[in-house]
Amino acid sequence: MFGGTAARSAQRKERQLCRQVQEAVSDALAALRDDVLQDVWVMGVEPAPDASRLAVLVQVRPGTPPEVAATRLEKVAGYVRAEVAGAITRKRAPTLAFQVLPPEGEP
Repeated sequence: MFGGTAARSAQRKERQLCRQVQEAVSDALAALRDDVLQDVWVMGVEPAPDASRLAVLVQVRPGTPPEVAATRLEKVAGYVRAEVAGAITRKRAPTLAFQVLPPEGEP
């Protein structure tokens, strides 16, 4: 009877963390002076496989090759993680793994 409450609480905290990280990543990318990364849309953040490592799903604008965005995200990953660490209340900042998706309507 009470086991479900702890699991729901953990899931709620995980979802809350993902929302906080999504907002922090969006703000960090918008603050950069990079035309490609300023126009990247953070679609979501998911545990991969748990909250110590998070998958950040981003989508590029039409006309931007996903490979270009992925390369630039790799270069700024440390900065973005530091921004996330400052925005969340956890002992350790999660590792971020970026997954770049093409614009809607493109393969």
